[in-house]
This record gives sequence, structure tokens and C-alpha cells, in this order.
Amino acid sequence: MANAVELKDVSAGYGETVVLEDVNLSIAPGESISVIGRNGVGKTTLLATIMGHTTLHKGEVLLSGRSLNRVPVFRRAAAGLGFVPQEREIFPSLSVLENLDVGARPGHWTKERVFELFPNLKERLDNRGNQLSGGEQQMLSIARALLTNPTVLLMDEPTEGLAPVIVEALTAVLLKLRSESQLSIILVEQNSRVAFEFSDRSVVLDKGRIVYDGASAALRDDPERLAKIIGVSE
Repeated sequence: MANAVELKDVSAGYGETVVLEDVNLSIAPGESISVIGRNGVGKTTLLATIMGHTTLHKGEVLLSGRSLNRVPVFRRAAAGLGFVPQEREIFPSLSVLENLDVGARPGHWTKERVFELFPNLKERLDNRGNQLSGGEQQMLSIARALLTNPTVLLMDEPTEGLAPVIVEALTAVLLKLRSESQLSIILVEQNSRVAFEFSDRSVVLDKGRIVYDGASAALRDDPERLAKIIGVSE
């Protein structure tokens, strides 16, 4: 069976600027991984490269064994990539319901299912995007991505800027999503505690290269090793 996502010898960036170098990464169907590292090491660029938002200088990006190299962004979404961007990018003037309907496609994920994950959204259906709290906007961004019925979900720092109590609630939802769905999930997360709790496998990026790909527990249980690899311990 083909990997859900695979990057082979990928170097990518923005225009002539190379951010990722010689990245090899594969995620099996239904597997979840966390990607951690300091700011500016290429975590967001990794997701952007899978989505097609960067310049691919070398290598190949595959989805379920099919090359995405010449596939435009909108077709990648239709092929099974769901993306939750760091900026959330919900439509501020549209209602919650309208935001959810924008990219919805038939499949396992329905509005009823996402309301089970995010009951708050059901109570806010008529509210506009700019009337939601930061946590609710993040929930809406994830729900909207799920309603595209992807096979692979990419999430870029979903807990950033949220209050600790909201981070706890969102982490619980992510764990539920991981355990109860068939999705392959790549979670980019600055908060290493959330990252290690979310998945058994973690990838550490530094200066655009993968410097660790292995068990989350090995880093979680060894703060000195974690600090040495990423330069920051939490």
C-alpha cells in the first residue's frame, strides 16, 4: 500500500530562496505525526510545500503514491489534502454555517459529525467569523477542513495564541480525531508537550533539515536531548 504522503529528496522554498533541504519523509495511511522545532526552521514551509504554495527546487511530493509536482493547489485539495493554516483564514463576514459550507464535499465528515467534535460551533451558526473568539475561530478552521473530507489533514500550529484552558480542550479534540478517524495527520506544533501527547512519532526540523524522526517518548522523557536537538526545552 502506498504511503499517504511522501517527500523524496525535497528541497523547496520561496522563489530562489531555499528553506527545506533534502527532506525525506513518509506518513502511512492513518498515521499521525508531530513536527516540532524553533521558529523559522521550515515547519510551515513543509506543509506549504505539500500543499503546493512553495517553489519546488528538487525532489518529489507524493499523495497516495501519485506525484503532486505539477498539480495545482486547488486540485491537491480535491485529491484529499485538508489544510488548517496558522492564520486560520476563516471568512470574517460569513456566518459559521456559510464558512462550513464553502468547501464542503460529500463523505464521512458531515456538519453533524463536526458539531459532535465542536458543540460550540453549533451554538454559533449564525455568528459571523469575526464575532468568534480565537479558540472558536480555530475550531471553525479545523471543522471547515474536515468537511472537505480529506485523507490527509495538515495542521499548522493550531494551539498558537490560545489560552491554556482552550489549548487543553483543543488537544482533547485532536486526540479524539486521531483515535477515531482514518485520517493521516501532520501536526506542526510549537508546544512540544501538545506535540508529544498528540502522536507517538515526532519529527524535528532544524535549518530546513530533519534532524530527528522517531519516538516522541524518547524526547519527552529526555529534556536535555530535546533541548540539544531543538535548542529549546519546554
